Amino acid sequence: MSTEEQQPKVKLYWLEQSRAQNILWLLEELNIKYEVEVFHRNKQTMLAPPELAKVHPLGKSPVIEIFPNSSGESIKLAESGYMTQYLCDHFGQNTNLIPKKWKDGQEGKIGGETEQWMRCQYLLHYVEGSLLPVLTLSLVIGALKSNNVPFIVRPITSAVANKIYSMMVFPNAKKHLALIDQMLETSPNGGRYICGEHLSAADILLSFALIAAEPRFDGLGNWPGGSARAAHPRVFEYIERLKREPGYERSTQKIRDIDGKFEATISRM
Repeated sequence: MSTEEQQPKVKLYWLEQSRAQNILWLLEELNIKYEVEVFHRNKQTMLAPPELAKVHPLGKSPVIEIFPNSSGESIKLAESGYMTQYLCDHFGQNTNLIPKKWKDGQEGKIGGETEQWMRCQYLLHYVEGSLLPVLTLSLVIGALKSNNVPFIVRPITSAVANKIYSMMVFPNAKKHLALIDQMLETSPNGGRYICGEHLSAADILLSFALIAAEPRFDGLGNWPGGSARAAHPRVFEYIERLKREPGYERSTQKIRDIDGKFEATISRM
């Protein structure tokens, strides 16, 4: 592609307090031309605005729209893992965002994939399919204890919420932090990132869930050592490292420049 007009352009439909921030960071790492359209949540319900349904039938974010060139039809994609894979396949060939797939001499063979690549592929699906549902459930159940519940019934709803927390939410949260801790401990080649020595798309896709949930973990239950950080210091050091990544900092500043503020917190879908 020799001219600016031939360069693909990407538009990100970004919703505040959502994992759309992951895709914004990814776009920064890929160093491609993009624009952002910002959407705000309903202040009472914290749900996405109805305008997003005009972008995608589910009315969710993130969604990206890719314009291959100045005259071609656009391609619209949803689901974070799918978007991440597509963007990296087309724009990330000269990056480490998707690790090398094959071991030398094992190309095309079952079991010939590198550990780094296998980890990355698993994590691209794990974040949306396993981790985020637990964090979202904690928010929904936590709402039963909020001031939005009438005072007269709040003791009952709070008791129900606490029971669900102890039976479902906290046990699963412990499993997830233990898994992430173990993956960091065994990172290939002693790497500082979850798939090895280099920042990968998996780190980026994990980032918003972990950063936004960081202050909430302690409220889920009684952690060994008195806090989630004490139980899993390796995970929380990793979270701090992600927040210091230049690409992450650029992505948050991008939103501050557009919207005047940025808040990494988990809200409802």
